[in-house]
Amino acid sequence: MGGQIVKANEPKPKVADTEKITINLGMIDLGQIDLLVSEGFYSNRTDLIRTAIRNQLNAHADVVRQTVARRSLVLGMHHYSRADLEAAQQAGVRLQIQVLGMASIASDVSVELALTTIDSITVLGVLHASNTLKAALAERIR
Repeated sequence: MGGQIVKANEPKPKVADTEKITINLGMIDLGQIDLLVSEGFYSNRTDLIRTAIRNQLNAHADVVRQTVARRSLVLGMHHYSRADLEAAQQAGVRLQIQVLGMASIASDVSVELALTTIDSITVLGVLHASNTLKAALAERIR
């Protein structure tokens, strides 16, 4: 039986179901959205916008799959614990973190450990790390 081992004293990363974004729309586009909502095609503006985004992502799914493979991106969520970075340090390995989705770095990772073990970070999506770590790694975040 495979499974992830979680140490009792290691905090689990908080995973948000959604990430809030802001968009600007012209009055005519917004009016058309409101018309479709009022006619019952969608439950609200967000429902229409999510549906439109999913349709576009589905239309480009092959390109996304090919790009993920070509760029060697980890798809989904990847959490980097202090133990992960300490193991990389012991092995003399520098990490090139490349994630499409969400990457998180544990809150107990020191700036020194991160700078020693993380060569670069590319996240297409969301990077969860302390503000201190993000500031220290700013030149390595692409």
